[in-house]
Amino acid sequence: MSRPHIVVLGAGPAGLGSAYHLCRRNIADVTVLEQNAHPGGNAGSFEIEGIRVDFGSHRLHPACDPEVLNDIRALLGKDLLDRPRHGRIRMRGRWIHFPLRMLDLALRLPPNFVTGVLADRFRKIFRSTGSGPESFATVLEAGLGRTICRDFYFPYARKLWGVPPDELAAIQAHRRISAGSLTKILRKVLSTMPGLRSPGGGHFFYPRQGYGQISEAFYNAAQKAGAQIHMQARVESLEMHGNAVSGVRFRKGNDVHHIETSRVFSTIPVNVLARCASPQAAGDVREAAEKIKFRGMVLVYLVLDQDQFTEFDAHYFPEPEITISRLSEPKIFADGAGTPGITIVCAEIPCDVNGEIWKKSDEELGKIVVNSLETADIPLRVGVQKVVTRRLPNAYPIYYQGYEQYFQTIDRWCNQIEGLLSFGRQGLFAHDNTHHALFMGYAASKCLADNGEFDQKRWEQYRRQFESHVVED
Repeated sequence: MSRPHIVVLGAGPAGLGSAYHLCRRNIADVTVLEQNAHPGGNAGSFEIEGIRVDFGSHRLHPACDPEVLNDIRALLGKDLLDRPRHGRIRMRGRWIHFPLRMLDLALRLPPNFVTGVLADRFRKIFRSTGSGPESFATVLEAGLGRTICRDFYFPYARKLWGVPPDELAAIQAHRRISAGSLTKILRKVLSTMPGLRSPGGGHFFYPRQGYGQISEAFYNAAQKAGAQIHMQARVESLEMHGNAVSGVRFRKGNDVHHIETSRVFSTIPVNVLARCASPQAAGDVREAAEKIKFRGMVLVYLVLDQDQFTEFDAHYFPEPEITISRLSEPKIFADGAGTPGITIVCAEIPCDVNGEIWKKSDEELGKIVVNSLETADIPLRVGVQKVVTRRLPNAYPIYYQGYEQYFQTIDRWCNQIEGLLSFGRQGLFAHDNTHHALFMGYAASKCLADNGEFDQKRWEQYRRQFESHVVED
C-alpha cells in the first residue's frame, strides 16, 4: 500500500502539531498550506523595534498534556522560561491581583462588594434551582451570585463577545469560566497559599523569543522531519469526488496550484471550510456557515520611551467605561528580553469585523488606548514613539443562544465526507488554549494507523475528551 498524502490546512498550533507528529512517526507524506507569511496564526509573534510581541496576551499553561509539553521542552530547551503569574484586575476602581490572593482580597476588595458576595451566598441556600432554559447568565449567577457576575463576568463578557450575557449559550460559561462557583474560586485562592499551592499553580511557561517561538519550533521540526510547508498559500477550494476528498486547490502569488489527495486535515475556520467546498455544499450547510460567527479583535501596540511600564504582565478591564479589555507587556513575559530603554504595551479591543473600531486609523486607536489608561488611573508618563496595529478577524467563537444547530450541521457535513477531518480552535469552533490545539493535532495523528487507515472510533473518543476542555485564564 502506498503512503497516504495528507494535506494540512493551516499552520497554527493544531496544524503544525499534527504535521510534526505525522512526520515524526514517518507514516505519511505531509503538505501544509498557510495563508499568512509566518506560522502560528493567532499564536504567532512578530518584532517591533527589536522586541518580540505576540497577538495579544498568551501563556503556555502547566495543564498542557505531558507528551506535548515534553516535546515543547525538547524543541525550545533553555528558551522555555518558567515565569510567575503577576497580573491584576480592575474592579470598582480598585486593583485586585490575578491570580487571586487571599491577603490581597482581604485588603483591596471594596467592603460593599464583599457584603454583596456574602449576601448572594446566603440567598443561594434558600433559593430553588431554576427550571427555565440555561444561558451563560443563569449558569454563572447560579454558581457565583449576582455581585461577582455584574461587577466582573457580565461586563467582561459583553466586551469579549459583543453579546448580552443572557443571549449567550450556557456552554460559554462551562467552557470559558474555569472557576464557575464560589467554591472553585476559594479553592483557587487557597492553592496560592504556601503549603497549599497546587502543582503548576501561580506560574506559566513562556518562550524567550515570544509566544510564537512555540509554533516556529514545530514549523522547523516538521520541515526537518519531511513536511512540505507552503506559506502565503490561500486555499481556494476543497475538491471532492462524490462523497470523498479528491484534492485541494490553492493560490500562491499569481499562481494557482492543485494537489491531489484523499485525506485533508483542516484547522481553518469551519465556516470558511464549508464555503470553499467544490462542488458546493448543500444549502443548509452553506446557510449554517453564514450563521457561525467569530468575534474580531484589534490589537494596538504602543512603543514607549521607558524600559518598563509597570511590574504587571497583564491588566484586565471589565469596566464598560474603559474601551480596552486587556493590556499586556511582552518584555515582562520574556523576563526583560528586548531592546533596552523602550517597552511595548499591547492593548486588546474586541470588536465586530468591519465595525466602527475595526475601521479606525492607527492614530485614532492609539488615542483610544491612551484615554483608556487615563480612565483606569495608569496614565502614560512618557512619550509614545510609535503605534502599530494588527487585526484578528477570528479571535473568539461566539456561542450565542441557538448556535449549536448551525455548528452541528457543518460538523455532520464534515464527518460525512470521507478523508476530511476538521479540528483545532477554529476547526471545531472551540474557545481553547494553545495547549489544547496542539493536543488535538497530536490526537489526529494518533488516529492514523501505520497502514494508512483512520481510526474513526478513536477519534470520536478524542472528540468527547475535547469537549471537556476548559479555558485556562
